[in-house]
Amino acid sequence: MFFNLPTLFTWARIAAIPLIVVVFYWPGLAEPTQNLIATALFVLFALTDWADGYLARKLNQTSAFGAFLDPVADKFLVCACVLVLVHLGRADVFVALIIIGREIAISALREWMAMIGANKSVAVHRVGKLKTMVQMVAIPFLLYDGIAFGVIDTQVWGTVLIWLAAVLTVWSMIYYLQKALPEIRAKVR
Repeated sequence: MFFNLPTLFTWARIAAIPLIVVVFYWPGLAEPTQNLIATALFVLFALTDWADGYLARKLNQTSAFGAFLDPVADKFLVCACVLVLVHLGRADVFVALIIIGREIAISALREWMAMIGANKSVAVHRVGKLKTMVQMVAIPFLLYDGIAFGVIDTQVWGTVLIWLAAVLTVWSMIYYLQKALPEIRAKVR
């Protein structure tokens, strides 16, 4: 089902990418306004990650295509925003390399495991979900780049959280590789 309501929410995350990027190049917008709009867009579209899964189950509209597209949309949104943050000087390039490199490696691993019939060994795990959650909090903090509610220095907290996300990213990659290794050894003889 390419265009049911849950899948449209997933497509919205992909459509959000150019919107978030364009905000930083829109002529006449002051930096605090750019930051606020980009943060609001990211939060809004990140919430669709929860909403699409909830609606798919609630409306009984789960599909193989939706299960494929959902993590792809998440990865596109996160990677695009991390690259914007590097460009703006708000995130370290090593964080971007870790996050994007892991996403490429694990996507390739999952594809390979599916080809050898062992995709259950690399099913989503808690550490992967925790990594995603930390990324989804760190990114809007870094996009906002100011003092939230008069007390929260989002640059400081966002930097701490994005580095925590990088650590969780490596941890989850190691976890998935360890789970896949016995299947790989058994099939590649």
